[in-house]
Amino acid sequence: MKIIAIGLNYAEHNKELNNPVPDEPVFFMKPDTALIKGNKPFFYPDFSKNLHYETEIVLKINRVGKCIPENFAYRYFKEIGIGIDFTARDIQSRCKEKGLPWEAAKAFDGSAPVSHFVSKTDFKDLHDLNFHLTINGVTVQQGNTSNMIFSYDRIIAHVSKYVTIRMGDLIFTGTPAGVGPVKIGDHLQAYLESKLMLDFYVR
Repeated sequence: MKIIAIGLNYAEHNKELNNPVPDEPVFFMKPDTALIKGNKPFFYPDFSKNLHYETEIVLKINRVGKCIPENFAYRYFKEIGIGIDFTARDIQSRCKEKGLPWEAAKAFDGSAPVSHFVSKTDFKDLHDLNFHLTINGVTVQQGNTSNMIFSYDRIIAHVSKYVTIRMGDLIFTGTPAGVGPVKIGDHLQAYLESKLMLDFYVR
Protein backbone atom coordinates (compact mmCIF):
# COMPACT_ATOMS: atom_id res chain seq x y z
CA MET A 1 0.00 0.00 0.00
CA LYS A 2 1.22 3.48 -0.83
CA ILE A 3 -0.09 6.96 -0.29
CA ILE A 4 -0.09 9.31 -3.27
CA ALA A 5 -0.80 12.96 -2.50
CA ILE A 6 -1.75 15.68 -4.96
CA GLY A 7 -0.46 19.19 -4.35
CA LEU A 8 -1.62 22.58 -5.64
CA ASN A 9 -5.09 21.34 -6.64
CA TYR A 10 -7.19 24.24 -5.32
CA ALA A 11 -6.53 27.71 -6.72
CA GLU A 12 -7.33 29.59 -3.50
CA HIS A 13 -4.91 27.42 -1.52
CA ASN A 14 -2.21 28.16 -4.08
CA LYS A 15 -2.84 31.87 -3.59
CA GLU A 16 -2.57 31.69 0.19
CA LEU A 17 0.86 30.03 -0.08
CA ASN A 18 1.98 32.08 -3.11
CA ASN A 19 2.23 29.00 -5.31
CA PRO A 20 1.59 29.02 -9.07
CA VAL A 21 -1.32 27.14 -10.65
CA PRO A 22 0.15 23.98 -12.24
CA ASP A 23 -0.46 22.86 -15.82
CA GLU A 24 -0.81 19.22 -14.77
CA PRO A 25 -1.33 17.38 -11.47
CA VAL A 26 1.60 17.57 -9.07
CA PHE A 27 2.07 14.54 -6.83
CA PHE A 28 4.32 13.29 -4.09
CA MET A 29 4.39 10.13 -1.97
CA LYS A 30 4.02 9.26 1.67
CA PRO A 31 5.14 5.89 3.09
CA ASP A 32 2.75 3.50 4.80
CA THR A 33 4.23 4.57 8.15
CA ALA A 34 2.53 7.96 7.63
CA LEU A 35 -0.91 6.36 7.91
CA ILE A 36 -3.01 6.71 11.06
CA LYS A 37 -6.33 4.84 11.11
CA GLY A 38 -9.12 4.30 13.61
CA ASN A 39 -9.08 7.85 15.02
CA LYS A 40 -5.90 7.15 16.92
CA PRO A 41 -4.12 10.26 18.20
CA PHE A 42 -1.53 12.15 16.21
CA PHE A 43 1.70 12.81 18.12
CA TYR A 44 3.26 16.21 17.47
CA PRO A 45 6.82 15.60 16.23
CA ASP A 46 9.69 17.22 18.08
CA PHE A 47 11.40 18.37 14.85
CA SER A 48 8.77 21.00 13.92
CA LYS A 49 7.44 24.12 15.57
CA ASN A 50 4.88 24.96 12.85
CA LEU A 51 2.78 21.96 11.93
CA HIS A 52 -0.22 22.60 9.64
CA TYR A 53 -3.36 20.63 8.84
CA GLU A 54 -4.47 20.18 5.21
CA THR A 55 -7.90 18.53 4.88
CA GLU A 56 -8.44 16.42 1.76
CA ILE A 57 -10.80 14.01 0.03
CA VAL A 58 -9.10 10.61 -0.25
CA LEU A 59 -9.73 7.96 -2.92
CA LYS A 60 -9.24 4.27 -2.14
CA ILE A 61 -7.98 2.39 -5.20
CA ASN A 62 -9.72 -0.94 -5.84
CA ARG A 63 -7.78 -2.44 -8.78
CA VAL A 64 -4.37 -2.49 -10.42
CA GLY A 65 -3.76 -0.02 -13.22
CA LYS A 66 -1.01 1.48 -15.35
CA CYS A 67 -1.38 4.21 -18.01
CA ILE A 68 -5.11 4.41 -17.34
CA PRO A 69 -7.16 6.41 -19.88
CA GLU A 70 -8.95 9.31 -18.22
CA ASN A 71 -12.37 8.12 -19.39
CA PHE A 72 -11.85 4.76 -17.62
CA ALA A 73 -10.32 6.15 -14.41
CA TYR A 74 -13.65 6.13 -12.53
CA ARG A 75 -13.47 2.33 -12.50
CA TYR A 76 -10.40 2.37 -10.26
CA PHE A 77 -12.05 3.56 -7.06
CA LYS A 78 -15.33 2.67 -5.36
CA GLU A 79 -14.87 4.36 -2.00
CA ILE A 80 -13.85 7.75 -0.69
CA GLY A 81 -12.87 9.09 2.69
CA ILE A 82 -11.27 12.14 4.22
CA GLY A 83 -7.73 12.65 5.45
CA ILE A 84 -5.32 15.18 6.91
CA ASP A 85 -2.03 15.84 5.14
CA PHE A 86 0.01 17.11 8.07
CA THR A 87 2.81 19.39 6.88
CA ALA A 88 5.79 20.66 8.83
CA ARG A 89 5.57 24.13 7.32
CA ASP A 90 8.83 25.37 8.82
CA ILE A 91 10.75 22.46 7.32
CA GLN A 92 8.92 22.79 4.02
CA SER A 93 9.89 26.47 3.80
CA ARG A 94 13.55 25.64 4.38
CA CYS A 95 13.41 22.92 1.71
CA LYS A 96 11.80 25.33 -0.77
CA GLU A 97 14.47 27.96 -0.16
CA LYS A 98 17.21 25.44 -0.94
CA GLY A 99 15.40 23.73 -3.82
CA LEU A 100 15.29 20.44 -1.91
CA PRO A 101 12.62 17.70 -1.85
CA TRP A 102 9.86 17.99 0.75
CA GLU A 103 9.75 14.46 2.19
CA ALA A 104 10.94 15.56 5.63
CA ALA A 105 8.02 18.01 5.77
CA LYS A 106 5.34 15.75 4.31
CA ALA A 107 6.22 12.06 4.66
CA PHE A 108 7.07 11.69 8.34
CA ASP A 109 5.48 9.02 10.54
CA GLY A 110 1.85 9.72 11.35
CA SER A 111 1.50 12.55 8.81
CA ALA A 112 -1.58 11.02 7.14
CA PRO A 113 -4.57 10.37 9.43
CA VAL A 114 -7.33 8.82 7.30
CA SER A 115 -10.99 8.15 8.04
CA HIS A 116 -13.01 5.05 7.29
CA PHE A 117 -14.23 4.84 3.70
CA VAL A 118 -17.75 5.00 2.29
CA SER A 119 -19.16 4.06 -1.09
CA LYS A 120 -18.96 6.79 -3.71
CA THR A 121 -22.52 5.86 -4.68
CA ASP A 122 -23.67 7.35 -1.36
CA PHE A 123 -23.24 10.78 -2.93
CA LYS A 124 -25.29 12.38 -5.67
CA ASP A 125 -22.34 14.19 -7.26
CA LEU A 126 -18.70 13.48 -6.39
CA HIS A 127 -17.74 16.72 -8.12
CA ASP A 128 -19.88 18.80 -5.75
CA LEU A 129 -18.99 17.52 -2.29
CA ASN A 130 -18.67 19.75 0.74
CA PHE A 131 -16.11 18.90 3.38
CA HIS A 132 -14.76 20.75 6.39
CA LEU A 133 -12.53 20.53 9.44
CA THR A 134 -13.18 21.76 12.95
CA ILE A 135 -10.61 22.23 15.70
CA ASN A 136 -11.98 22.32 19.23
CA GLY A 137 -15.46 22.78 17.77
CA VAL A 138 -14.59 25.74 15.53
CA THR A 139 -14.66 25.37 11.74
CA VAL A 140 -11.19 26.22 10.42
CA GLN A 141 -11.25 24.89 6.85
CA GLN A 142 -13.96 24.13 4.35
CA GLY A 143 -13.97 23.21 0.70
CA ASN A 144 -16.01 21.85 -2.16
CA THR A 145 -14.71 19.42 -4.76
CA SER A 146 -16.18 21.56 -7.55
CA ASN A 147 -13.20 23.86 -6.95
CA MET A 148 -10.58 21.22 -7.70
CA ILE A 149 -8.29 22.19 -10.57
CA PHE A 150 -7.84 18.56 -11.64
CA SER A 151 -10.63 16.00 -11.37
CA TYR A 152 -10.33 12.56 -9.79
CA ASP A 153 -10.19 11.00 -13.26
CA ARG A 154 -7.45 13.34 -14.45
CA ILE A 155 -5.45 12.66 -11.28
CA ILE A 156 -5.69 8.87 -11.63
CA ALA A 157 -4.82 8.97 -15.34
CA HIS A 158 -1.84 11.26 -14.75
CA VAL A 159 -0.39 9.43 -11.75
CA SER A 160 -0.75 6.04 -13.43
CA LYS A 161 1.47 7.18 -16.30
CA TYR A 162 4.37 7.20 -13.86
CA VAL A 163 3.38 4.85 -11.03
CA THR A 164 1.35 1.64 -11.15
CA ILE A 165 -1.58 1.96 -8.77
CA ARG A 166 -2.66 -1.09 -6.79
CA MET A 167 -5.59 -2.22 -4.72
CA GLY A 168 -5.57 -0.45 -1.35
CA ASP A 169 -3.49 2.52 -2.48
CA LEU A 170 -4.77 5.89 -1.24
CA ILE A 171 -4.82 9.11 -3.23
CA PHE A 172 -5.10 12.41 -1.34
CA THR A 173 -6.66 14.83 -3.85
CA GLY A 174 -5.47 18.22 -2.58
CA THR A 175 -6.53 20.77 0.00
CA PRO A 176 -8.58 23.98 -0.28
CA ALA A 177 -7.67 27.32 1.26
CA GLY A 178 -7.68 27.74 5.01
CA VAL A 179 -4.75 25.60 6.13
CA GLY A 180 -3.29 26.46 9.50
CA PRO A 181 -1.41 25.28 12.60
CA VAL A 182 -2.28 22.70 15.22
CA LYS A 183 -1.02 22.38 18.78
CA ILE A 184 -0.86 19.67 21.38
CA GLY A 185 -4.29 19.11 22.91
CA ASP A 186 -6.28 20.10 19.81
CA HIS A 187 -9.35 18.05 18.94
CA LEU A 188 -9.76 17.63 15.17
CA GLN A 189 -13.02 16.53 13.52
CA ALA A 190 -13.38 16.25 9.74
CA TYR A 191 -16.71 16.01 7.94
CA LEU A 192 -17.77 14.84 4.49
CA GLU A 193 -21.02 16.71 3.84
CA SER A 194 -22.68 16.38 7.28
CA LYS A 195 -21.10 13.02 8.15
CA LEU A 196 -18.39 12.98 10.81
CA MET A 197 -15.51 10.97 9.33
CA LEU A 198 -12.43 11.77 11.42
CA ASP A 199 -12.33 12.47 15.16
CA PHE A 200 -8.95 12.52 16.89
CA TYR A 201 -6.62 14.47 19.17
CA VAL A 202 -3.14 15.93 18.84
CA ARG A 203 -0.96 14.62 21.65
